[in-house]
Amino acid sequence: MLTLTCPYCGVKADETELSPGGEAHLKRFGPGASEDDFHDYLFSRKNPRGLHFERWRHSYGCGKWFHAARDTMTLQVFGTYPAQSYAPPKDIVKAIKKSHPDWTWEASE
Repeated sequence: MLTLTCPYCGVKADETELSPGGEAHLKRFGPGASEDDFHDYLFSRKNPRGLHFERWRHSYGCGKWFHAARDTMTLQVFGTYPAQSYAPPKDIVKAIKKSHPDWTWEASE
């Protein structure tokens, strides 16, 4: 069972208290964007095997959205952080680098 800690209220919750929100850190497109860019934003999502950044909502708790960094193959959770963050915090990056030494952060992830 997947267990994540809400970065807002500090509650360690299992997946029955949470609602998945899909891929995190998507580049959003507004008015004036090409149809291809908008189409990709709506319908194209990564579904990687391994390291992945996801959005979750603490539905049966504080109700807030947050991001989680985890490995989809091992279910190892590297950490959670507020949804308003543009990049994972340094402690999470350090934890990821331990398991994935070649990994680097890219803003488009």
